[in-house]
Amino acid sequence: MVVDLETTGGSAQNDRITEIGAVKIRGGEVIGEFATLVNPEQSIPAYIVQLTGITTTMVSKAPTINEVLPAFFEFAQSSTLIAHNAGFDVGFLKASAQRLDFAWPFPAPLCTVKLARRVLTKDEAPSVKLSKLALLFRIPHTPTHRALDDARATVDVFHALLERIGNQGIHTLSELNAYMPNIPTAVRVKRSLADSLPDGPGVYMFRGPSEEILYVGKATNLSSRVRSYFTGSETRKSIREMVNIAERVDHITCAHSLEAGVRELRLIAATEPAYNKRSKWPQRSWWINLTDEAFPRFTISHRATTNSFGPFSRRSIALENARTLAEATGLRTCLHRIPAQGTHSPDCLSHSPAPCAAAQHGELDTDAYRALVEHTLNVLTGFDCTPLERLQNSVHTLASQERFESAARMRDKLSQLGVALHKSQRARALAAMSELVVGKPDGHGGWELAVIRYGTLAASGVARKGTSARALADSLVATAESVIPTETPLAGVHPEEIYLIIRWLDEPGVRIVHASPGYSEPAHSATKHLSWFKQAQDGARIDKTTLAQMPRASAPKLMPGVVYPPRSSRVTVGP
Repeated sequence: MVVDLETTGGSAQNDRITEIGAVKIRGGEVIGEFATLVNPEQSIPAYIVQLTGITTTMVSKAPTINEVLPAFFEFAQSSTLIAHNAGFDVGFLKASAQRLDFAWPFPAPLCTVKLARRVLTKDEAPSVKLSKLALLFRIPHTPTHRALDDARATVDVFHALLERIGNQGIHTLSELNAYMPNIPTAVRVKRSLADSLPDGPGVYMFRGPSEEILYVGKATNLSSRVRSYFTGSETRKSIREMVNIAERVDHITCAHSLEAGVRELRLIAATEPAYNKRSKWPQRSWWINLTDEAFPRFTISHRATTNSFGPFSRRSIALENARTLAEATGLRTCLHRIPAQGTHSPDCLSHSPAPCAAAQHGELDTDAYRALVEHTLNVLTGFDCTPLERLQNSVHTLASQERFESAARMRDKLSQLGVALHKSQRARALAAMSELVVGKPDGHGGWELAVIRYGTLAASGVARKGTSARALADSLVATAESVIPTETPLAGVHPEEIYLIIRWLDEPGVRIVHASPGYSEPAHSATKHLSWFKQAQDGARIDKTTLAQMPRASAPKLMPGVVYPPRSSRVTVGP
């Protein structure tokens, strides 16, 4: 029998079930379904409401778990429970049964996450989330974060996985259990390395025989995460090799997930563990720079300067964005050097294998070309977005002429550039702030707090329910790390750290406690057209219908008698 739950949170001890959905199957056929809302007798957090659509009002008149659980047990009697991430769903059911003094009547469950990891390769299924597997197998039921819908989708995924291994003689539950990965005894006994770890968030470090750090990771639950390395769910060959070598697991307890993520990045960069593949070399990021010559052009480098644009993970991506930006601003793309007393003219085409973007402006002396450079810098820093709007309208024009392939190519280039500019400009805005103090609800009536200085996490803490978040914030500010920024676009911060902080700031419920001089972004940054860029990236095809749904860029309407600020003004998006 396949089961799925919706809950008020992720802790089986502190949170409660809000919905149960189950589908009983036999011989590949559905023979019964069970579905009910459950009154958790506690409020449902806003982020859970946003995820599932289940509100406190919806469950207020639903039966409580002490009424629902006996009915569920009767429906599921003599069944083996199957669930996607069975540890979560079965953990909640067991915790509810224990609180009600009900005996647990079921054998060990079958987890379709573990089965998918056993059956599918990483190339075929980089993620084994239910929604991703539903797309992979093109199943008829769509996961919706509602219990019965997700249970039906899990049935389809389970049957699709069984079809993959049916030719291997696996037709019964016992054969399926035998097929699941075996855990070597040498690995199983090492589970004791996780015994002393706490249940809260933090960073863990696997150490080898010579005390060397083999691997660094982060977790919201240290004990649970580290234990997972000694189970069949860990299928990465290199990590299994690391676990075999490991002799000890050290940890650093953190206040919340943001601190854990930042500490992980810093430790990886500092120690370069052999088994970590990412984040070890922040200096390998690529940046788009302007050359130091009389008629500057774009160049790609690992070195960031004051006016750099980036970072990018691959040189090819940086180069493609540089070409699109040159096309938008008219900066030259020819490679020959022009003396300070010379001019740039359409004649440069004879020196370049491709048309030069600056040739459209005719002959330019140093002063005229410098105006193009200043215009480009305004685009990079978010004080001018007219070139993006011009390309945006060109996409619509090409589509209206039914030149759909040309429109699609321009749309794809522009959307990639627009999103990259948005990320870069947000990161610049955060890195320019001397101090930002923010809080996020911890889901239990308290607040997770962070002090950010020049894009660097300088202090963090948690104000538990019933304590003063303001007092803790003041204390964190007084003891926070001093940060000295560098003359680079991100003030010397590891790019992944600043983007990690930005993602945390975007999470539901985040509030600004204090900002100095004020959290702001340029008034004409790429954010102005971000919805267009996102729509363009999501669009698989381009035609008159899809273009009609994407608004054209329009010139701002000026009101008579109103004095408007210069284009370098900023729009505050803070408290």
